[in-house]
Amino acid sequence: MPDDVQTPASELRHFLDIESLKEWIERQRWYASKSRRISTLELAESVVLSESPMLLVALVQAVFATGQHELYQLPLGFRAAVEESDQESIAVAEGWSVYDALADPEQARELLRRIDAGEELDAGDGCMRFRRVDGPVAMSEDVAVRPIGLEQSNTSLVFGSELVLKVFRKLEPGINPELEMLRFLTARDFASIATLGVAQKFLPDATDGWELALDRIATDPQGFLELLGSLGTVTAQMHSVLASDSNDAAFIPEEPSNEALALLTATIDEEIERIFVRLPDDERLAPIAGRGQDVRERVAARSQLGVGGRVIRTHGDFHLGQTLYTPRGWVIIDFEGEPARPLPERRQKRSPLRDVASMLRSFAYATSALEILRGQPAPPEFEQFARETFLEHYFDAVDSTLLPGGAAAVANLLSVFELEKAIYELQYELDNRPDWVTIPVAGIVRMLEST
Repeated sequence: MPDDVQTPASELRHFLDIESLKEWIERQRWYASKSRRISTLELAESVVLSESPMLLVALVQAVFATGQHELYQLPLGFRAAVEESDQESIAVAEGWSVYDALADPEQARELLRRIDAGEELDAGDGCMRFRRVDGPVAMSEDVAVRPIGLEQSNTSLVFGSELVLKVFRKLEPGINPELEMLRFLTARDFASIATLGVAQKFLPDATDGWELALDRIATDPQGFLELLGSLGTVTAQMHSVLASDSNDAAFIPEEPSNEALALLTATIDEEIERIFVRLPDDERLAPIAGRGQDVRERVAARSQLGVGGRVIRTHGDFHLGQTLYTPRGWVIIDFEGEPARPLPERRQKRSPLRDVASMLRSFAYATSALEILRGQPAPPEFEQFARETFLEHYFDAVDSTLLPGGAAAVANLLSVFELEKAIYELQYELDNRPDWVTIPVAGIVRMLEST
């Protein structure tokens, strides 16, 4: 390092160009508030993890004009500005070039080493702890590291063909749902998950469930239906395991309250009011145009039977993209819940049928996306066959005490959850992918026409 760049590691935080850092955060895929600009960025905390290479983990508070704020975790690398590197600089100041440490294989290895060592570091007003559950990580010092390019709300790195390290970006106080869920399922020998924590087992022979659907629906629909049957069984096993502990307060199954269903119905009602009064004049929306009151009345009628069953911890964001298929069967991943929801809400107990409804909506998306993305029509009535196959295997394997009593009550509650999801999808597609809006429209029409 040049003689003119001899800053102690403890002073690195003073060389952060906050304005450049703010602009860089706003360009990242994991930045949660893409429709809002950051008014001010405040450095809340920082801790030096390594002096060779220089590695600093900073917690920054993004403050918005409304007064709301979000906390982000930024592992940052520092190098002399004169050094050449493949990593893009976030800012250059006082002889230092600051860059995203997760783009540097050596910095990523340092994070994994800390987890393996189970270290605890002073962070001024708190401490940073690294923990592992099983034995040491058997990983060579020069193992290849590469990013997983599809990540959005977090950043994941693959080490060789053995491990994947997920680094959470947007932070909230409280227990991380994914860590909590994976620890619980692992302790109870539920095999259909990747592993425990944020340093996870990598499955090189796995196929993403969404991509598998797009490949198989057109080429081998019957074979894929059989796989969806086994996915229904695995989903039921997951829910049964999540309901198996009567001692852990965070996981004890509970009786649902009528107030919970009333709140859900009221929330859906508000969404209907907000979205349907502002529907654009578009022929693709014609099947539901002016039918907001019809939807509202159908939800109210279906809610009359109550909830029934029990509420448990659930996956919370369950769709084909949250599954992997391996030669050994299905693996379920990403137990964070919906990242846009507050952390306490993601840890709430809900009917397992909410996960089921979310997966059924994923079948609708896969069936339609096949033609949108690849110009291939799905076989006639494939979505209906997929629903029936998944549900048959799910109901055969799940702990029946988790469900409302009677097929009519189950169907009613399932349809309420499907409608909740379809209305969310409608708003999302109107904002982001208007060409896909026919998918949630068809889901809403299905609910209106069902008996």
